[in-house]
Amino acid sequence: MAAVHVLYVIDSVSRVGGAEQGLVAMAPQLVRAGMRLDVAYLKESPGGFQAELAAAGAHVEGVHRAGRAATVAGLRGLIRRRRPELVHTTLYESDVLGRAAALSAGTPVVSSLVNSSYGPEHLHARGLNPWKVRAAQAVDAATAQGTRRFHALTHHVAGAMARRLRVSRSLIDVVPRGRDPEVLGSVTAERRAAVRAALELDEGTPVVLAAARQQYQKGLDVLLEAWPEVRAYAPEAVLLLAGSRGAETARLEALAEAAGNVRFLGPRGDVFDLMAAADAFAVPSRWEGLGSAAMEAMGVGVPLVCADVPALRETVGSEDYALLVEPQRPAALAAALVSALDDPGAAAVRVKAARARFLTSFTLSGVSAQMVGFYERALRRSGG
Repeated sequence: MAAVHVLYVIDSVSRVGGAEQGLVAMAPQLVRAGMRLDVAYLKESPGGFQAELAAAGAHVEGVHRAGRAATVAGLRGLIRRRRPELVHTTLYESDVLGRAAALSAGTPVVSSLVNSSYGPEHLHARGLNPWKVRAAQAVDAATAQGTRRFHALTHHVAGAMARRLRVSRSLIDVVPRGRDPEVLGSVTAERRAAVRAALELDEGTPVVLAAARQQYQKGLDVLLEAWPEVRAYAPEAVLLLAGSRGAETARLEALAEAAGNVRFLGPRGDVFDLMAAADAFAVPSRWEGLGSAAMEAMGVGVPLVCADVPALRETVGSEDYALLVEPQRPAALAAALVSALDDPGAAAVRVKAARARFLTSFTLSGVSAQMVGFYERALRRSGG
């Protein structure tokens, strides 16, 4: 690929979001592929990925303005100064403001669709105002009309968002996120023992791990409601919850106190190590765009129990790779977790198949090559 210059606009470069983690993982690969990469972020992100992105060869610049009009003006000025051939936006604020800035500067723009937003699950989500959801959808759809191409993480997201943003499905390429198998590592006796020792957990203690922001979407409340039934089977079992605090934190803490044997670990930089020390990894989400944590668990090689929502099923594949349960059903989730703990032989078969699926579909090198193809199609305009 020629030295294509892309300005990537994202809401933040904090360490807690899947989109941010995906960008920092892919940046070195894209630069090595010949791209010139700029990254603009809209929210202050102290302690974020700025240094890693710069080390990968990206030009990193914060565009922090008071108000959306000022932010659009700041982005437009950056586009005119840096003169990228293509602007790539990710996440709602960056999509809406980045598209407006790019189009006003006369620069082609593409957007990533990382979630199946604006569906019934969002209209009825705890803490979300349905009128605000519809208003956000209208703004998103209006700015989407000038976007040259879209990148979706799954076919499910592509289909749903084509309808909800009123854009042609033919303009949407599906490319998942990827991870480096060397960075993930694998489950070894030594790694498992070291992590458990640091957590003061005995080798024989059943451990279930979930890693997610404490938000309604992630369904951690469903997991905590299921936990007493898991402990009825294994009273000594420990549930580890890694992830940043959020709108659901108070509710989750109350449920955890009632359930017992639950540890909140907070945001962690060693989630892959935690996975390697767990006996099961739970993804109880109400909806997902891809399910990055599930994909990572497949790569590490930990038995996986997931809510059977469309994007997760697409990522995981089938019951050959993970136990899939109806979402928002604590009893079903508890039964699946007990099954994973009770039958390690069957779990090991699923783990082997899941890791093979990861190596086929989700390696960072393979995904990065697909993203290069996406940019080439966008710059050709025809999309052929």
